[in-house]
Amino acid sequence: MLTHLHIRHFAIIDELDLELYPGMTALTGETGAGKSILVDAIGLVLGDRADSAMVQHGADRAEINASFDLSGLPAVRQWLEAQDFEAGEECIVRRIVTADGRSRASINGSPANLGQLRDLGSRLIDLHGQHEHQSLMQRDAQRALLDEFAGNGELLQATREAWQRWQLARKAWQRSSELQGERSERIDLLRYQIEELDQAEVETLDWAALTAEHDRLANATRLGSGAAEASIRLYEADEMSAYSLLSGELQRLEELAALDAALGEPADLLEQARILVQEAADGLRRYADAVEHDPARLAWLEERMGLLTGLARKHRCEPQDLPAVRLRLCAELDELEGPGQDLDSLERAAREAEQDWRRQAMALHEARTRAGEQLGEGVTEAMQSLGMEGGRFEVAVALDEQSAGPLGTDRIDFMVSTNPGQPLRPLAKVASGGELARISLAIQMLTAGRLTLPTLIFDEVDSGIGGGVAEIVGLHLARLGEQRQVLCVTHLPQVAAQAHHHIRVVKRREADHTGTRVEVLDEEGRVKEIARMLGGMEITEQTLAHAREMLDRGYQSRA
Repeated sequence: MLTHLHIRHFAIIDELDLELYPGMTALTGETGAGKSILVDAIGLVLGDRADSAMVQHGADRAEINASFDLSGLPAVRQWLEAQDFEAGEECIVRRIVTADGRSRASINGSPANLGQLRDLGSRLIDLHGQHEHQSLMQRDAQRALLDEFAGNGELLQATREAWQRWQLARKAWQRSSELQGERSERIDLLRYQIEELDQAEVETLDWAALTAEHDRLANATRLGSGAAEASIRLYEADEMSAYSLLSGELQRLEELAALDAALGEPADLLEQARILVQEAADGLRRYADAVEHDPARLAWLEERMGLLTGLARKHRCEPQDLPAVRLRLCAELDELEGPGQDLDSLERAAREAEQDWRRQAMALHEARTRAGEQLGEGVTEAMQSLGMEGGRFEVAVALDEQSAGPLGTDRIDFMVSTNPGQPLRPLAKVASGGELARISLAIQMLTAGRLTLPTLIFDEVDSGIGGGVAEIVGLHLARLGEQRQVLCVTHLPQVAAQAHHHIRVVKRREADHTGTRVEVLDEEGRVKEIARMLGGMEITEQTLAHAREMLDRGYQSRA
């Protein structure tokens, strides 16, 4: 539960330290004193969106610290451990908002993001606002409220996931059906293209060797004559050949080497060069004699290269890439002809997924129907004590294919009859504003009783009621306070008198400053505050006596 709240420079609050206790605590004060600001501060520290307007005028930042007792909440401690936060019996949440609208937060001293704050807050506090009755006019809100009352969280998740699986399977089947004709045409085209590539024998294609042979045959005359001419210049051109010139120089060098042995090494190198020239000339002569002139082979090569170049243009690739293209086309053909694209199996998978979703939706429908009966009985009973004697409330849960979706296939309507003998009609068409507020309050108190959260906050949910009805509302809230911590912002003395604890919020006005402070009221303070709520600013002995009487009745009702 919430044990301590420290607020600094938030809205019109300078600084506030507030200890909170189990049971029902009433927060009262004049209109505009800042009662709901405390609720806003709790919402902010647990993940509500920050705004620079929240920072008190003239301050550089607002700061809120909230402490929670987790001694009876092992699941929350497990969550803290899973999120790598310190997990003891106390949890301290801090939120800072700067004047430029930026914010930062921490949980037990470690930085936290807004998602973590909201997740933690959903495990600690349930907030009921003063305008919640307006949402009862919307069918989606009615469904959400019924599911919350029924505790359908896991069923809703299972139904949502089953719906998503069905939609994916159905789309795959539909897409496959739509592409059935296109797939047949594609298969025919792939078979034709693969056959065309196979006829061109691209599987064993060596484009580099093919182009090399073509270049050799296309230039056979030039190659042969060039090799022959080089052989003649190297060896056969009488005294002007390279061999003859080297031989003459070698002879003269050998004569000189007889006079100086140092010239022997150059002479040896010259001899090696002469031998290499002779071998090169012999090789060139043999190459020239062996050069092949094969016009037929050349014509075949040009025809084949033309075929391959045309196929490469068709497939928008280079000729050397045609083997890879063939492999890709074969892989696509195998996939299209494989079992994964079997239309019957896709249809079967879609139908099985739909059946699974319908089983989940039916389980959800049955849970909603049971919870709807319980909620109807509970609200009907509450209406008798909330000034609507003879009124009835029912939750109509009907299967409706037009409502089919991830949240099931139910059409949910809150039906009400506010007077005896009147037929049940949709809530939005029958209830007045005051009746709607009272029905909403009855629903909120019933759903709150189902929750396991340690702290419940009611922010002026009793607006629009008064008199004996208000006293009944206060009694219900006090009974909730016997099971868990209840904070109730109220302007009704009948509600405040039922509380176990009482906090007064006071606005302090000065010449150039407006601020808010809180006062934890003792017995006498409670009498004066209840009297103020009863009689306005002028408190008489009569209103004080009436206040004491109301507090006495509150004590007796809780005894």
